[in-house]
Amino acid sequence: MNFLELAKTRYSVRSYTKQKVEDDKTALILEAGRVAPTAANQQPQRLLVIKSKEGLKKLAKAADVYDPPLAVIVCADRGAAWIRSYDLKSSSDIDASIVTDHMMLQATELGLGSLWICKFDPEILRKEFNIPDHLEPVNILVVGYSGGDAKPPDRHAAERRPLEEIVWYESF
Repeated sequence: MNFLELAKTRYSVRSYTKQKVEDDKTALILEAGRVAPTAANQQPQRLLVIKSKEGLKKLAKAADVYDPPLAVIVCADRGAAWIRSYDLKSSSDIDASIVTDHMMLQATELGLGSLWICKFDPEILRKEFNIPDHLEPVNILVVGYSGGDAKPPDRHAAERRPLEEIVWYESF
């Protein structure tokens, strides 16, 4: 499968089977996050893997996570992120997002479903998982075997805006 086919195959999964994600697949997903590019190669991402029933119950206090067998809380160390000198914009959220995307696409290639979650209570995550103050929870990636029907890859023709609406050349 080429990259565009892989990208079109991925969809947001909100129903998971009880089957655990194998350790070798989890390792590949985490490796995809490790090798993801970050601004100036600063690598501010910090990944908290949640697999236990107890941990997943704690996670569900902070967000609707759809009962997955595996979750990764993607955090950013703002002090380790590259800062643009012109306006002091931090790359931490961007870097964490690239890392999440790489892990999500790796999960898809492995036949797993995933969901990128940004709607969560960060204070509950901090409390339940002892997340230190210098780390910011940016998103949660839940992963598992899909418990529902896959969305068809050709759905993008109807669901996504055409290039003519989102791309400009040389000037707006």
